[in-house]
Amino acid sequence: MTFEEYLISKKINIDNFEKNEILLFQNWKNIFEQMHFESFTNQKKFLINDIRRKYPL
Repeated sequence: MTFEEYLISKKINIDNFEKNEILLFQNWKNIFEQMHFESFTNQKKFLINDIRRKYPL
C-alpha cells in the first residue's frame, strides 16, 4: 500500500494536505514508507483524525 492509497483509505484529501502542510506530509510519508501501515496508524492515530477533519476527502 502506498502512502497516497493509505490517505484515501483514511478519507484524507491528498492534494490539500500536501499543499497546506508540505513538511508534515513529507515527514509522514517518510515514516510510512519505513513501517507497516498498521503500526503507522497506531502511532499517529489521534493526529490522523485531526488531519481528516481539516482535509476531508
